This record gives sequence, C-alpha cells and structure tokens, in this order.
Amino acid sequence: MGKQSAQNPRFGKRKIPNKFNTGRKTRRLEEENVAHSPSSTSSGELPKEESNGVSSEDEMVYKEPSMYDKLLMTLGSSSKSVAAAYKQRQEEGLSDSETDEDDGTESSSDSDEEDDSEEGVDDEFPMKGKPKDPEIDGIEEQSEDAETEDDLETSDLDDQESSDSGVHDLGISRPSAVEASMCLSSFDVHFGHKLTKAEVENLSKKKWKYEWEVPAVGMSKGKWAGTGECFIKDDNPNSGYGLKPKLYKHWLDVYNTSGGNNFHSSRQRLFFSLFNSYRDILHCNKKPFYHRGSDEDASAMDAYIMHCLNHVFRSRDLVMKNDAKVSKRQETDDNEILADDNFLDHGFTRPKVLIILPIASIALRVVKRLIQLTPSAHKVNVEHMDRFSREFGTEEDHDNEDEKEIPPGDQDYGNVKPHKSTKPGDFQVLFGGNSKDDFMVGIKFTKRSIKLYSDFYTSDMIVASSVGLLKKIDEAKVNKEKDVDYLSSIEVLIVDHADVITMQNWNFLKSVVEQLNHIPSKQHGTDVMRIRQWYLDGYASFYRQTILLSYYSTPDINSLFNKNCNNYHGKVKLVHEHKGVLTKVVLQVRQIYQRFDADSIEHFDDARFEYFTTKVFPKIKDSIEGGIMIFISSYLEYVRVRNFLKSQSASFCLLHEYAGQSDISRARVQFFEGKRKIMLYTERSHFYHRYKIRGIQNLIIYSLPERKEFYPEVVNMLDAHDMACTVLFSHFDLLRLERIVGMAPAKRMVTSKMSMFSFS
Repeated sequence: MGKQSAQNPRFGKRKIPNKFNTGRKTRRLEEENVAHSPSSTSSGELPKEESNGVSSEDEMVYKEPSMYDKLLMTLGSSSKSVAAAYKQRQEEGLSDSETDEDDGTESSSDSDEEDDSEEGVDDEFPMKGKPKDPEIDGIEEQSEDAETEDDLETSDLDDQESSDSGVHDLGISRPSAVEASMCLSSFDVHFGHKLTKAEVENLSKKKWKYEWEVPAVGMSKGKWAGTGECFIKDDNPNSGYGLKPKLYKHWLDVYNTSGGNNFHSSRQRLFFSLFNSYRDILHCNKKPFYHRGSDEDASAMDAYIMHCLNHVFRSRDLVMKNDAKVSKRQETDDNEILADDNFLDHGFTRPKVLIILPIASIALRVVKRLIQLTPSAHKVNVEHMDRFSREFGTEEDHDNEDEKEIPPGDQDYGNVKPHKSTKPGDFQVLFGGNSKDDFMVGIKFTKRSIKLYSDFYTSDMIVASSVGLLKKIDEAKVNKEKDVDYLSSIEVLIVDHADVITMQNWNFLKSVVEQLNHIPSKQHGTDVMRIRQWYLDGYASFYRQTILLSYYSTPDINSLFNKNCNNYHGKVKLVHEHKGVLTKVVLQVRQIYQRFDADSIEHFDDARFEYFTTKVFPKIKDSIEGGIMIFISSYLEYVRVRNFLKSQSASFCLLHEYAGQSDISRARVQFFEGKRKIMLYTERSHFYHRYKIRGIQNLIIYSLPERKEFYPEVVNMLDAHDMACTVLFSHFDLLRLERIVGMAPAKRMVTSKMSMFSFS
C-alpha cells in the first residue's frame, strides 16, 4: 500500500502495510459473514489486492460506502489530505473497520498549529510514539521532542496505576474478561463498551424505568432512584474511589487542610462516587450557596470538578500510553502497525468536558476551585489568570485574587456577602458579583501549567453560559467559515444552577445540548485513524454523561433529562419530598386555591387563560378600590394577559423583565397612588430586581412561581386590612404546587373532587 504518511501527513505519518489491512479485512468478513453483490470501480474492474493469505472470495467482496467513508467524503471538502485518503481507500477497497481503528492524536485546527508549536507539544496530547516523516519533520519546532519527552515521563499522573492497564503490552496475551473487569476503571468500562445498532435503536425510543431506590445521605426526605442495577454501595476507603492516585491524594490533603476529618463519609466523596458512575444524573434539590447552602453546593461542585479532572487526565494518559506502545512496536517492526481496538482513543476534536453555568461570578468560583483542586505539579503556571479575574470578577475579587485555599463550606462565591439592603440576602449574594450571562472560556491542561482562554479546539474543558454558546452556534449558521465542531466530542456535560438558567432562557440551553456530538463539518487537523468507532458511527451522544444540578425541578428540566440525555449506562435522579413554604407567610391572609381543568399539556395554557377571563376577571373588572396585582410566572402568559387587558380597556400598569428603569419607577408610583388599578408583575422581573411593591390589596397569582421562596415574599407584600389572595392551578402545576403547599396536600388538591381549597 505504500507509505500513507508521505501522502497524508495529517493522518499520523504512519506506515500502513498491505498485510495489516488485508488481515483486518479478513477478520471483519469472518465476523460479519455477510454476502454483498459485486460492483465495478470507475475503471470497470474490481480492485485487486496483494496476496497475503486472503482468499479470492474475500478479494471479490464489495461493500457499500460505510459511515466512515461518508465521513471522509464530508471532511474531504475542506481538507485535501482527507480527500486524498478517501481516494486511496476507494482504490484499495478498504472498509470502515480497516481504517477507523487507527489514529494519532487530537490536535488543533490549522489556524492554531503555529501557536501550539510555539508553546510546545505538551500543550497537546503528545505523540512521541508517532514516527516522523522526513519530508514533514523539517518544518516542526525543534523544541517539540524535548517537551514531548517531558510529558511522557509523567504519562500524566500515574503510570503504575492498575486501573489504566486496559491496554496491554504488544505481544502479550490479553487477560480474561473477569481479570480485565477487575482492573478497569469506570472510565475504561464506560467508553470501552461497543454499542450495537440494535442497542442504539432501542435507546432512541426507550422509556427508562427506575428500578431501585436508596436513601440519599444527608437528605432526610430524599432518595436516589436509578435504572438498571444499583451501583451505590459503601466503597473501600483504600480504593481511591476511582480517582487517579495523585488527584485523590491532593483532594484528600485539601479536605484535611480545610478541617475535614472523615473524607469517606463526606458529601464530596459521596457525590463523586455518584458522578464517577458515568450515568446521567439529575439532582434537583441542591440547596444553592445563596440560600445558606454553601456546604452542600460546594460539595457537589468539588465532586464534579474532580470528576472532570479525572476524566481529562485519564483521557490524556490513555493517548500517551498508546503513543508509547505504538512507537515501541514500530521500533521492532517498521513494516507493521497495531490492529487493536484498544488503540482507538480519540474523538473528532480535543474538548471533552463542557461546564455550563448561568453567570460570570459563579464561573469565577468554579474555575478558581478547579485550579485549587488541580495537583500542584500541574499548575506551576496558570496563564491569563489576571485577565480572567478581571473579566469574570469585580474589583474586590481582583484585589483578593491571591487568596489561599478556601474550605468547601466557607466559599462565598465571588467574595459577595450580604450587606445592609432592602433586598433579601440570597439576592445580594447571587447578584452582588459579576452577573454577566454571556461568556465562554477554554481551559487547557499541560504537564506543568493550566492555560485559560485557550483556543477551543486545543482546550480540554470549556466553561460557558448557554447565552455565550448559542451566540457561537448562531454565528456559525450565518458564516460558513465558522463552526462549533469543538462541541462534537463532549463526553461529560455539567449543567450547574439549572434553576437560574430557567430564569434566563431555557430554550438557549436546549438548543446548545441539541448541538452536541454532531459529526463535524471539517477535519480540524484530527488524525482520523485513531478515532473511536462509536464516534464514526454517530453514537457519541449515547456515551455522553450529562449531570444536571438544580435547586428545584421543572417540566423543562425533566424534559431535557428524559429526551436529550440518552446515556446507554442509565440514569439516576433524586426523588425528594417537599415540606412547603406556607408557614413563611407571616400575614393573616386567606389564600384561596382554585383548580381549573385542562385536557392536555398542549391546551394547558389555553385552559388557564379561559378560566381567568371568564371566572376571575369579571369579579375585578368593575372594582373601584384598585390595588390588584396579577403575578404571572411566564413572559408569554404575561403578553397574553396584557393584550387581553388592553382589549378590555382596563386600567393597568406593567412591571416585567424588559422594562426600563424609568418605566418601572413610573408604574410603581402610579400603582401605589391608585392611578392604575391593576399591575402585571412577572416572576423573572422579581428574580432580577426583587422589588418591594407597595399598595397591594388583592393578589391574584395567575401562575404559581417556579421558585418557592417567591410565594411568601409576594404574599407578604399585601398591605390592607381586607386582604385577599387567589391562586389558579391545575394538575399540570403539580411540581410547583408541591414546593409551595407540600407534597401530600398537593397530591390531594389535584385529585380531589373539590376544586377550591383554602389556607390561612
């Protein structure tokens, strides 16, 4: 077949002899045992192969273009080297299994290669084991070899770790399945599994059944429910819990330094074991830091940060060890290369972890903690930290950027603490820092440093907001020269503070998740010969782990988890019983809950609107007292009610999230003075401003708030001797109702024959 490296330098610069390819073809034909009809080539003749022990029947077999062939054709439009590779495959009659199981390392796009060569090869997954092409070698930086050797010395963290022994030395027989399972990490098990086409078809339409429940430690009324077999057990404290030893040692040191004395039973460790299962996780009762839940919030954050670091370093180690073994093999036999699935260790692009956060101040805390939890040997230098602190923090954050390790329970998330104000304390903590919601930053790990603001194609992690990601996606749709192919190989997706994201625009996040794990439009310098087979087959989304963390659950969050998270390994979610918040209503006010009927979720909003216009509005239309506030959760519902009030020539004012400050001030004065009888007030406006509205005599809650603490806040704003509160709900509001009145009362209210309920 000749030297492929001379023809296609991006394809790993390796020799792929005929006997290797035909041998693999024979094996594939024996496994499949499927007959195909012959077809001629463009010249009218079938391709001929050299005789290497392959029967004539094998030589005459024709295969339809595979998924890999189609991928090469697609990428070939943007890369001459890939186009040449596809042409060569056509000439040689190769199938997808003959070539897709060999690859080099993931590298940056062409535009980043010059920058990376200046920084050194340790900024990429090194390829010391890759033979140099004499025609190409002259253009590479001379510092490359030295820095690659430095990287291979560490093999990132732990060369002797038994859990990384899934790839075996050449010439040594592989252990039995039982022996292998004992030494494989959860990383190896999860990404080493090969899904069949039948399994993928089943996953696409599967309805998951939660078959087991175990008590959630530290949550008196919480249980973890999961699919498949229960994996939650008391781990061996001496096992390292699946962490690489140096990561585990450093995390243990940080924990002990912060005053911890029982890491095995700590929340951090328990959360990590959950995340390290590589199942999709939904935790929708995580008490956030801004509600005096800094310990639980920080424990979950530490756990997913360690999980992400563990994933990145294991991915990097696997590539580096495979490089060394390929090099060793080629030193002994220059005419042969490995034909082993264990050497398929790449995705289409380098980024493997995506962390989506709502605002910059939270991103600042996560990245700072990420740096703190990285072992010292790997953060000798943190590049662009000053710029990051300046752009994501406040002046106070920048002044304190040299702060020491922060104990998990003492993290103040951006150095923002409540101060004297009329705003609630949780509002001051959440929005006291940098509340920018449009950001995106790449993070690259090298042997001795962490680089912030790295190019996305050379990054290991991306920390971003859904707003920032969607802007990039939209730009790529308009400008064909741009793309978001760096999202094609995300293997771990973290969405933290999903409840805050629902207050922004949930559709943005949904659009981002739908964009993940697509086959890329361009090659981006990737050595396609070692891409994992399930990437080429388009199955990457079934391997991606998604971790959703939120203060509460919503239908949107549940829908994303059920429909867009299809991890073949299964799902785990938290089931929690809510107590309700009615006791936080301090006023003696009668709260009347009126249930309306809705046939389906599609007609849910229409049924609510009809009930309001026919049953509620006629009672307030001719009111001469005024002071009527209509609280509305959704902006779309707000628009509908606003248009209705206009059609009825009602006297009203507006307070919504898009209103200008002058309009807000005018509306509040007009309502308080009685010049406007009705005020429309949205939940998102309350979330971002937490106004104290004066002059409310009659409160109508058109739709219950998602955030349970808003209910007592709004009800406690009533200011009259004859106060009234009316709440509209249906059985589709069960999640919100449970958080406000409690789980047991909520279930009775949606199933009872009565439709009106009173609380006081």
